[in-house]
Amino acid sequence: MSRLPLLDPETAPAPVREVLAALPGLRIFRLLAHAETAFRPLVRLGAAILTQQELDPRLRELAILQAAKLTPGEYEWVQHVPLARSVGVSPEQIEALERGQLEAACFDARERLALRFGRDTLEGARVSGELFAALRQHLSPREVVELVITLGYYSMLARLTEVTRTEPDAPAGADLLGRSPG
Repeated sequence: MSRLPLLDPETAPAPVREVLAALPGLRIFRLLAHAETAFRPLVRLGAAILTQQELDPRLRELAILQAAKLTPGEYEWVQHVPLARSVGVSPEQIEALERGQLEAACFDARERLALRFGRDTLEGARVSGELFAALRQHLSPREVVELVITLGYYSMLARLTEVTRTEPDAPAGADLLGRSPG
């Protein structure tokens, strides 16, 4: 059981209620809605990460799963395994991430670099110059920044759901990829 009550859309202020009405009925949104002034910007950022980044969707979902694994965050893991599959992440890659095997043969060189970068970013907020230079051979400056934003955003969501003990919802699936509430 969650340590915090989920916001009731019926009693929410009109701007919050409008955003909630445009979203799937997931617990995480009703939890985030308690932070009224941050709610709309956080939802917009999440929508931008899922639908507007230049970063390859496969790398995005690998990063999200990695953030969910390392934070840890069961809620985000449950939601994003189906999304990862929908953009081409293989079951073998998901299993390797679950086991923490970032160098597994199922990942290509770019994916291994991004996962090592993600691990170092999430665990210590620093990456070596050598790793950064290697990643830059595969990603543009925009993609590097988007990767860091993705890792940070989903680590934050994982922490929020773990601290509050918010139970995972059934996966919303690819429906989340098509939503971009105002």
